[in-house]
Amino acid sequence: MTIQAHLAELERKHRALDEELAEAMNHPSTDDLKIAELKRRKLLVKDEIQRLQITEPYSLH
Repeated sequence: MTIQAHLAELERKHRALDEELAEAMNHPSTDDLKIAELKRRKLLVKDEIQRLQITEPYSLH
């Protein structure tokens, strides 16, 4: 898988987590631990996206 394809997949995953998080936050019965876990997963994906974006220019050499 190319870096660009991996980035696209991570961005898709980030959007999906964002939607899932928004839906969970709109339901008062959602457990706070579930919301915290979704936020943690979303942040991990965001960090991975940023790491790949930083290293991508170096992979072209």
